[in-house]
Amino acid sequence: MRSYRTLFRNPEFTPFLLSFAAHAAAQTIGGLALATLVYRATGSPLLSAVSMFGPQLAQLLGAAFLLSGADRLPPRALLTVISLAFAAGTAVLALPGLPVGAVFVVLLLQGLVASLGGGVRGGLMNEILPKDGYVLGRSVFNMLWGLVQITGFAAGGALLALLSPRTCLLLATAMYVLSALVTRLGLTPRPPRSAGRPSFSATWATNALLWSSRPRRLVFLGLWVPNGLVVGGDSLYVSYAPAAAGTMYACGALGMFLGDLAVGRLVPPALRPRLATPLRLLLAVPYLFFFLRPSVPLSVLAATVASVGFAASLVLQERLMALTPDELAGQALGLHTTGMVALQGIGALLAGSLAQLTSPATAMTLMAIASLAVTLTLHVLERRAARRPGGVSSADPTEYRPAPR
Repeated sequence: MRSYRTLFRNPEFTPFLLSFAAHAAAQTIGGLALATLVYRATGSPLLSAVSMFGPQLAQLLGAAFLLSGADRLPPRALLTVISLAFAAGTAVLALPGLPVGAVFVVLLLQGLVASLGGGVRGGLMNEILPKDGYVLGRSVFNMLWGLVQITGFAAGGALLALLSPRTCLLLATAMYVLSALVTRLGLTPRPPRSAGRPSFSATWATNALLWSSRPRRLVFLGLWVPNGLVVGGDSLYVSYAPAAAGTMYACGALGMFLGDLAVGRLVPPALRPRLATPLRLLLAVPYLFFFLRPSVPLSVLAATVASVGFAASLVLQERLMALTPDELAGQALGLHTTGMVALQGIGALLAGSLAQLTSPATAMTLMAIASLAVTLTLHVLERRAARRPGGVSSADPTEYRPAPR
């Protein structure tokens, strides 16, 4: 499948995207509003960064104990419940006088709920689209995320100039409810992909199985660590340039959109596997210049160019699906999403701590150096693994055993 027209002929793909767009817009506007609220209340770059990306740390707990639900619960019902849970939590965050400690308790609970979202959406897309449409569909999904971030951060910045952060949080609450309605009315009910009830033991067993393969481990690490370190640096935009933070996030999302468009639609499938390392390097290199504290226009340009490198996730997701049995696709994609956003939360915590000790610009540079070092190390390990029989591009069926029910 190489045509957008063919892709959108699928009757469920459009409502699938619209429900995600409403949920993502709520996250974008709500996250910027909450980070601004916390920064105004505390003056702390660390707490501001953690309020925006810290909930992703909680997804580690969800991945460890809840992730089997991504394949063992009905996807439409689960996505509806997730959006409604986020609506309730965001409404609580908008309450006047809510202590900072209570804010982080709510974010922890939202992170636990969110740990199921990536796996459910990824697995559902794998069912909605044929196998040869996954990369194109995923590129459209990522491009939509980029467009939502562009408009969401730009609109969020404008709204914060006109309205209070708490009013913006209430707008985010309404968008979460809209997402739940589109999911409930626009998607077909489907049975779970795997039999059995969700359980801690099933989650642990399947995660261990997915992690037991060296090729899959390298793919997971490639999806998680370089990305997480760079996004950790991105979390400092609010403290680096408070007046231009919305613009930097929006232009970074534009770069991500352009990268996904090029890799998903224009790059031949035979060439895609070669782009994983170059794109991950591009993700970090422009941030090395932040040590010089460039002007706001140059900072925006650097963020835009760097974000093209996020398209590496398309290449690595395709490789992950080739290495994973279909009945574990939801949990594999959930583990990928959860690990990625958890590393982003860890990156935000690390970057915020470095900024407290040095400056936001220095911290962003150090995070970029760390990302480059990890990417180069993984490249060496991937080349060694590729020389072994089977390499990293094909699944090893002898490794697969069904998880306990």
